[in-house]
Amino acid sequence: MPKSGNDSSSRDGAHLVGSLLARIDRLVAQIAARDERIDELLAQVKMLNARIAELEAKRGGPPKTPDNSSLPPSRGQKANAEPPAVKRRRKGRPGVARKLAENPDATRRFYAERCACGAVLGEAGQELAKEYDHIDIPPIRPITTRIELFRATCPCCKTRVTASTPADMPEGTPFGPGIASMIAYLHGCQMIGFKRLTEVCQGLFGLTISQGAIANVLARVGEAIAAPAERIAAQVRASEVIASDETSARVKGKTWWQWTFGCATAVYHVIAPTRGKCVPTDFLAGVKPKMWLSDRLPAQLRHAEEHQFCLAHLIRDAQYAIDHGDTIFAPDFKALLKDACAVGRRRPDLADATIAAHRRRLERQLERLLARKPTDAEGRKLRDAVYLDCSDKLFVFLKRRDAEPTNNESERALRPSVIFRKVTNGFRSEWGAKTYAALCSIVETGRRNGRSALTAFRDALAQPAADAASTRTAYAG
Repeated sequence: MPKSGNDSSSRDGAHLVGSLLARIDRLVAQIAARDERIDELLAQVKMLNARIAELEAKRGGPPKTPDNSSLPPSRGQKANAEPPAVKRRRKGRPGVARKLAENPDATRRFYAERCACGAVLGEAGQELAKEYDHIDIPPIRPITTRIELFRATCPCCKTRVTASTPADMPEGTPFGPGIASMIAYLHGCQMIGFKRLTEVCQGLFGLTISQGAIANVLARVGEAIAAPAERIAAQVRASEVIASDETSARVKGKTWWQWTFGCATAVYHVIAPTRGKCVPTDFLAGVKPKMWLSDRLPAQLRHAEEHQFCLAHLIRDAQYAIDHGDTIFAPDFKALLKDACAVGRRRPDLADATIAAHRRRLERQLERLLARKPTDAEGRKLRDAVYLDCSDKLFVFLKRRDAEPTNNESERALRPSVIFRKVTNGFRSEWGAKTYAALCSIVETGRRNGRSALTAFRDALAQPAADAASTRTAYAG
């Protein structure tokens, strides 16, 4: 019996030791997990402290504005206007009336008929006393033409032959090129949405049209102007100097990018789902121009033999460094860039040798500036960026008279698209984005050639119809 009691005590002791060891293992595992969690929290605290330090440093710096950064003008805050000053009354001067039309559409003559004394006056011998123009627009109404196609039976082979549709009024849509160009102009250039466009057509032109019909008209416009847009792309591609820029666009609820590629006489737009360098690479299709003008976006680089950075962007970057407190590099660098822009504006009056001398002078000044050591963080950042990436891309425009020092033309070409995006909130379909890009290409190219947007639309829509008519004539012959 005593032996049996000893066995029971041994078993109890072993069980107790086992449970203690298991508890110790659990405690060790919990401690290890907590140590790992503490390490994670310490790393997070370190990261947050660095972020706080970065934000505090930014808080002490000047705010980003359109004058010292690439922020668009719409992001700037306008100052409150001062109350108008009391103007001194000045002496009167002869009024200026509107100039009379050179070729009035109609002329109406009115002769004096009776004097105040009652005498009747004849037309003979009366002289012109006064003339003025009365200008008005008659009510605009669409012209509806009913097309009736007759058919007959051939007396020889007894085949029934139906008359061909007229080339200028083909069968299908009832809306002609005049209505199509007007709808494309109002929607693409004046940013009128589909619903309001139906009201404009009804109230202003007496034309009843649905939103679905407007979408169909724009789809047909996109098909008709695809070929003219491609001709514009080929014209830009053949230019030795190409300027490019991009801005965001909304397509089917996602952020896409609208690119513009332009030369002196043509501008081509494309809306793509990426901001990468594949877009300009695909546009060029193996062509390498002499010079490329853009901002410092990496996707814009290495597409041409030489590259010109937009000096307006760098002037704003220099202004931000000045606002931040740099007095060593940024002020003189900004003055240097403004001097270069002034030389660019005077190029029509300067000889080639004089322009080359200015370029050598500016390059020497830049070399001396880059030798300076700014103490301000933003000044040092700007100086390093210019030294590493920009030193050979600032004065390339002084080698060619057809190159500009700034990319303002491309930015102006994109400005209507930015307004269109804000007003319409983007595109619901990819074909809509493609059609709008083609519209922008035709409008901006027409503007650079002295044509209005509506005239450019009409010409682009008339060309496919003329091509189709000539093809049918050749086939009939």
